[in-house]
Amino acid sequence: MSDYLRRLPIGQRVSTAPLTGNELWPFDADLETVALQEPRIPEPSRGGAGGVDCSSCRRTPGFDVWQDDGWALGIPEQPSGLPILAVLISRAHHDLEDLPTDLAAELGPMIQRVARAVGSVEDVGRVHVNRWGDGVEHFHIWFLGRPRGMWQLRGALLAAWDDLLPPVPQEEWDRNRRAVAEGMANGGGRQLLGD
Repeated sequence: MSDYLRRLPIGQRVSTAPLTGNELWPFDADLETVALQEPRIPEPSRGGAGGVDCSSCRRTPGFDVWQDDGWALGIPEQPSGLPILAVLISRAHHDLEDLPTDLAAELGPMIQRVARAVGSVEDVGRVHVNRWGDGVEHFHIWFLGRPRGMWQLRGALLAAWDDLLPPVPQEEWDRNRRAVAEGMANGGGRQLLGD
């Protein structure tokens, strides 16, 4: 076991003070963490390991709103609490560590392009870009549109606010999905939303 893991208070609860004392903390109640669990070494395989039975490879029809030869941009059909959120996904089964050179070279400009398209939605004040990679072994990056003027929602807990806020009305969500798809298609690739 590594020195880092040996230092962790396994089996104990940790203090919430670093979060609860922060002005960005979204809760007004006493909370307790769960006890830290024993490390899982070796770590379990993620879904779709090696491209087998990968949920990213078999996304729900209607999720993707834009694509080109190397990338797809997905936005859930059902509204969430933020004005918009999107997921950039490599079309071929790769992870960040093994992206082919051509896709790796496109990644920076593609992140900027998606951020501009998501940021073009009327109610978005800033676009947060996040990579969480523990669920599935297929490269994807999340783009979360922080509501304009909602300064309290800035920072790492924006994803939690997405679950806490009331869902955007479906008509507005559909309009925002279309705006992002059109923004992406203006720079090339294909918009996948029908008229």
